Amino acid sequence: MEILNSISEFFGMTGDAGAAYSEAAKYVVLAIRILLPILAIFVLYRCAASLFYEKPEKEVWAYLTLPNGGRIELTRWENVIGRARSSDVALEYPTLSRSHAAFIRDASAHWIVHDLDSKGGITVNGDRVDGCADIENGDMLSLAGVDMLFLTISEESERKQARSRRRPGEEISPSLTLFALTLFQLFLMAELVLSENTENEIPVIACFGGLSLVMWLYYGFMRVLGRTGIEIETLGFFLCTIGMSVVASSVPGSLYKQIIIDVAGIFVFLIIGWLLRDLNRAKKLRWPIAAAGIALLAVNVLLAKTTFGARNWLSIAGISLQPSELVKICFVFAGSAALDRLFAKRNIFLFIIYSAVCVGALALISDFDTAAIFFVCYLVIAFMRSGDFAAVFLSVGGAGLAGFLAITVKPYIKSRFATWGKAWQYVNAGGYQQTRTMAALASGGLLGVGAGNGWLKGVFAADTDMVFGMVAEELGYIIALCIIAALILIAFFAVRSSYNARSSFYIIGACAAVSIMLAQTILNVFGSLDILPFTGVTLPFVSKGGSSMLSCWGLLAFIKAVDTRQNASFAIKLPKKYRRYSREEEAYTELDAWEDFDTEAELE
Repeated sequence: MEILNSISEFFGMTGDAGAAYSEAAKYVVLAIRILLPILAIFVLYRCAASLFYEKPEKEVWAYLTLPNGGRIELTRWENVIGRARSSDVALEYPTLSRSHAAFIRDASAHWIVHDLDSKGGITVNGDRVDGCADIENGDMLSLAGVDMLFLTISEESERKQARSRRRPGEEISPSLTLFALTLFQLFLMAELVLSENTENEIPVIACFGGLSLVMWLYYGFMRVLGRTGIEIETLGFFLCTIGMSVVASSVPGSLYKQIIIDVAGIFVFLIIGWLLRDLNRAKKLRWPIAAAGIALLAVNVLLAKTTFGARNWLSIAGISLQPSELVKICFVFAGSAALDRLFAKRNIFLFIIYSAVCVGALALISDFDTAAIFFVCYLVIAFMRSGDFAAVFLSVGGAGLAGFLAITVKPYIKSRFATWGKAWQYVNAGGYQQTRTMAALASGGLLGVGAGNGWLKGVFAADTDMVFGMVAEELGYIIALCIIAALILIAFFAVRSSYNARSSFYIIGACAAVSIMLAQTILNVFGSLDILPFTGVTLPFVSKGGSSMLSCWGLLAFIKAVDTRQNASFAIKLPKKYRRYSREEEAYTELDAWEDFDTEAELE
């Protein structure tokens, strides 16, 4: 508001002229409040339309030629073959076992066939397979007497396949979506600047402008890499924009810190995406990263200070850190596994032990909210790795008993459950935060009272545990619901993409990351509205907190890695480039995989 006063003084607007100018500013703010939800819906619509525009296109990596002359496509790097309908390749030959064999390819195009304890066995070129064996193009395989020829695709065929597949951005331009998001950021910044409660507008302008700049720089970097699908990142930027508004309204002094955290989160996203780019490298890093997670929790147990009943914060050189947020990334890494690792039951037992150590460490520091999220993630990973409902139900039963003991031993947890569903009976006690959240949400309406003009921000933890109510109050129901819609879009896309993912490593990682985000969203939103017991978990990307932001961007990288659309994910390598020879220049020219070429004779 100081800027408005300064402008009025500069032009000599005093008295009636100054009042008229202030009145005009109010109409500008009203127009912005109407435009913001329209732009938010437009951004989400374009992201959804681009993500779900068409059915995912398959990738073919090899073929199996059957005795009847039929040819079966292997569309993943990991394929289970057997009589069961759940198999990737279901063959109705009575001699085959339900899950007979697995054909697995690595990033170097090297194939291995695994015998899944079949009754009829496997031979490769007449040699019996004991466990697993390497296979190459042209090998003759026999699965329980069913002969088949194994054929791989060539590099040239892979390039042709890439060239024929549709790339995202051809129908729905990502630049227009980013332009709409930039307008959303500028209007939201203007609303904060024009707010009567904003004392210093410079940080608001600098940080919102910085976020827009970072977003466009990222887009340019992806285009240089030949990537055109950035819908997932756009949704992340949209949520970060609302999170920036929350910080600007509640603790404007932390704005510069917030923009640094946002940039750091994007770097975490890029680094983890690069690690996942090479499947062999990612598999080798599983246990070192898992060990790092245990080390972080150990430091937390030994050195962290107690804050509001939980010993989950570390202070290093004046910087506060919540290690359990970063351990989420380690936990997903440890839980992800390629198909060849799923054959040995000892691997799932090792993961169960690892999960028990993580949840136990969180229980020791009384961080039961985060422990609940880890447990949800564990259930998803355990089921995807084993498919055993009995083990899942047994785990749920054990967790229920542990939860009962926690409620009995920890008084503050017991008080949360005592007020659950009865917040209005304990308005100034256990239901204090929930009742304030619901009252603020009711006062917001569809368009909100305006960014920076809410009163809920004065209540403790409004920008973290109760952030959904704060956004609904200041920006309105529509934008608050857009937050949930953005997270649901990310989740649906991860599940949908899993059907065409190249490796179970990426499938498990993406689904585990989504389970953490959705669990946090449900606990944060429903807890603040007294639908579930009130917890201290954050709303992904929106709640204030550096550790949480880094964790969210890191988890988003796992979701990005499962995206197999052509030229969509930087975490997936493109086919090798062509080298076209020019007789006139007597030199080779590098061509991208999707560019046309004249004749096959010109390619090397």
